[in-house]
Amino acid sequence: MLVPMKFALITDIHSNAQALDAVLRDAQGRGVQGHVFLGDFVGYGGDPGWVVDRVAELVRTGNAVAVRGNHDHFTTHAVPGSMHPDARAALEWTRGQLSPAQLDFLARLPMSERRGDCLFVHATANHPSSWTYIQGRAEAMQSLQATDARFTFCGHMHEPMLFHMSGTGKAGDFVPEPGIEIPLLPHRQWLVIPGSCGQPRDGNPCACYAIFDDERSTLVYLRVPYDVETAASRIREAGLPERLAERLGEGH
Repeated sequence: MLVPMKFALITDIHSNAQALDAVLRDAQGRGVQGHVFLGDFVGYGGDPGWVVDRVAELVRTGNAVAVRGNHDHFTTHAVPGSMHPDARAALEWTRGQLSPAQLDFLARLPMSERRGDCLFVHATANHPSSWTYIQGRAEAMQSLQATDARFTFCGHMHEPMLFHMSGTGKAGDFVPEPGIEIPLLPHRQWLVIPGSCGQPRDGNPCACYAIFDDERSTLVYLRVPYDVETAASRIREAGLPERLAERLGEGH
């Protein structure tokens, strides 16, 4: 387990420096003692180098864990032909913006990390490298059944979600309300998706993250306003597809 008892769960930053900075400041104000980064540090946004450096610094000097996302992976590997043209354009641009050291950091990220009762992975526990999306109970069950970890923390989906499975295999899910503390009952397995820090897609442009208190087994989902206009302008200045800038303000 991580040393601190309370840590921030941050995922899908997507080169959005303004969103990450706002989330880190908010988490610090709430007494967070460590960080878990669940992948997709790059892609879509205009500040990949700043984001990679900030995450790498926290991993190196702080009590932090980071795992690899699909956009991180395809920045250092061939981009699949099936990827959306806007995402492909952003990754190809991103590759040219990063230094060898920054690319090496992304390339060395683990696909998953286990710490005590917690499993950290970008996509799914059952097949991390397939980059499967957990869109409902069926995918959540497959992921939960693949591990004996009590808590599985995932990124990839850009909307906040929470799934659980009882000892008899009965599954449940709900969309969490921001700011409401959720007790994670001991007789269940839990799958936590904090939502995207840098590119939320639930109609709310505010950055997503969550705080997990492992001593008390509680979870709080949070939303943080940030400077969306500056983040969008950074995309435009980079010459990336206009849709990538527009969607930040729409939260889609």
